[in-house]
Amino acid sequence: MVTTSTSSRCFAPAVAQSQSGINNNSNSSSNNISRRRRTTRRRRVDVTNANANANVNATSSSGGAGVVACLATLSSGRRNHGRRLRLSSSSSSGVVAKAVQVNQEESYASPSPAYAGNGVEPGDLAGQLMMNKTDMQKTVLGVILGGGPGTRLYPLTKKRAKPAVPLGANYRLIDIPVSNCINSGINKMYCLTQFNSASLNRHMSQAYNSIVGGGPAGRGGFVEVLAAQQSPTNPEWFQGTADAVRQYLWLFQAAERDGIENYLILSGDHLYRMDYSDFVETHVRSGADITVSALPCDEKRASAFGLMKIDDTGRIFEFSEKPEGEALKNMQVDTTVLGLDEERAEEMPYIASMGIYVFKTSAMIDLLTKHFPEANDFGSEVIPGANSIGMNIQAFLFDGYWEDIGTIEAFYKSNLALCESGDKLKFSFYDHEFPIYTMSRFLPPSKVIESEITSSVIGDGCVIRHGSKVSNSVVGLRSLIGSNCVVEDALIMGSDYYETMEECELLPGCMPIGLGNGSVVKKCIIDKNARIGHNVQIINKDNVQEANREKEGYIIKDGIVVIIKDSVIPDGTVI
Repeated sequence: MVTTSTSSRCFAPAVAQSQSGINNNSNSSSNNISRRRRTTRRRRVDVTNANANANVNATSSSGGAGVVACLATLSSGRRNHGRRLRLSSSSSSGVVAKAVQVNQEESYASPSPAYAGNGVEPGDLAGQLMMNKTDMQKTVLGVILGGGPGTRLYPLTKKRAKPAVPLGANYRLIDIPVSNCINSGINKMYCLTQFNSASLNRHMSQAYNSIVGGGPAGRGGFVEVLAAQQSPTNPEWFQGTADAVRQYLWLFQAAERDGIENYLILSGDHLYRMDYSDFVETHVRSGADITVSALPCDEKRASAFGLMKIDDTGRIFEFSEKPEGEALKNMQVDTTVLGLDEERAEEMPYIASMGIYVFKTSAMIDLLTKHFPEANDFGSEVIPGANSIGMNIQAFLFDGYWEDIGTIEAFYKSNLALCESGDKLKFSFYDHEFPIYTMSRFLPPSKVIESEITSSVIGDGCVIRHGSKVSNSVVGLRSLIGSNCVVEDALIMGSDYYETMEECELLPGCMPIGLGNGSVVKKCIIDKNARIGHNVQIINKDNVQEANREKEGYIIKDGIVVIIKDSVIPDGTVI
C-alpha cells in the first residue's frame, strides 16, 4: 500500500449565505449554507465579506434593495442545547457582517459597558456580533516558543531550529501549532527562536501569510519569526520560555491597541490537533487570569509530567513536577470536574500540563514585569508564582492525542506511527476539516518502479527504483532510493533540492543524494541531503544504544541510528 501525502491544500472557510424571505427551508439557487460543528459546546457562524457582497448583488437583481441582514436568536438555558443561528435576507435594510464568530450561550453576546461608546444600541444584534469578544482574529495573539538549541533532538537540530525539523514526509514541526491556530480562527502569530533560524524563517515567510490574510489586501494576519537579539535593555539571549516572551513584550503590548486581549502560548515540538477557540472561550467565560491546557493521564504516564491539582470549580491550586511514590498519589484529582466521564476518570485520575497556556494580557504583563521580573520559565516559575499571589488559574481538559516529540526516540516513534491504519492510527494528516498547512513546493508526483511498498508514507517528488522494498517507513520529499534496497522501520527525510549529474560530478566519486543501490537501512533516521553509498548497511548490528560518531556522519541515540544532514556514507559501510 502506498500512501502519498500532498504538500499543501487550501480549504475554503465555511460560508453562510443569505436566504430569500424568512423561510429557513428555502432552496434558492443563490443559497450556499455551510455549517461547521466543532463540538457540542460551540456553535459558530462565519460570514465572509466577499460572499456576502455576492449575495447583495444577487438580491439586488431580484428588485430588492440588495442589503443582507444577519438575524440571530440566542437561546437560554444549558450551553449544550443552544439553537443554531438563522440567516435571512431582507429587501429593505440590514448589515453585512464580516468574519463574525458567535458563541450563543455566552452572556457577553449582549451589549457590554466596554462597548458603550461605540454606538451599538441594545437592539442592534448585528452590531453586537461584530463586537463579539470571542472573535479569535481580533482578540488573540499566538506566541509559539521555538525552544533553545534543541539538545534533545540533536543532531536533527545541528543545522536548523527545532520547529524547522521535518515531520511526516512533507511537513515541519512548526506546521502543527500554526495550522491549529489557523483552523481555530487565529491569524496573528509570532514564533520565538534563537538558534539556526534561517530555514525556519524561510519556511514561515513562504508557507502561511497568504492563508492568514497577510499583505495590504488581507485581513491583517501574519506569521513571523522573532529571533533573539541583544539590546541596551536586554543584553542577554533568551534565558527561558518566560524570558523570551518578556524580551519581546514591548512588541506584544503594541498589539493591545489593535484589540488583543489574550496571549496564547504554544510549544513548537508537540504533535496534536486542537481547536484553540474552545480553549480561549473557556478562559474568557471563567474570568481566569491564566488557563492551562491539561491532559488526563494514568499513573504509569503521570510521573513523566508536571502535574496539577484542581478544586471542584477547575481552579488549579497546586503544582508538582514529575512526582513519584506517595507524592504522585497525592496529586490525584476528580477529572470529571473538567468533563471526563466517570469510567475514564477512574482510569486517569491525574492531569498533566501540556505546556499550552492562555494569559490575559494584563496578567502576563504584571507577572513578567512586576511580580517575577527575574523568572525565566513559565511552567516551573511564573505559573506556580501566579498561584502563590492569588491569581485565578483554571484548567482546560484536552482529551485527545498529544505527544511531546522533543526527543529522538519520541520523534522517531511518532513519525513511524503515521504509517498505522484503522484504530491504531492516532494522528493523521488526512482531515479535510482541520488540515495541516505547509509550504507549497509544486513537486511532481512520486514515482515507484517495480518496487514493493507496504504500510508506508511517501512524500512528494520521490523516486523508488526497481527491486526495492519499503515497509513501515516514512520517505520524505525528493528522496531517491536506488535499486534492490531494503528500507524497514526507517525515517528518510529526503532532500532540499534535486541534483543534476553535472553537480554530482563536482564531488569526489560522484555519490548522489539518496540511497545507493543494494543498501539496507533499518530502525534509523536519515536526515536531509545525506549521500548513502551502494551496498551500505545501516542496521545497528551490535545493538549499540548510545554512540557519538559525528565525524563519521552519524550518532546513535536510544538505539536509533541518526545520519546527520549532508553526511556522506561511503560504499560498503556497515553501521
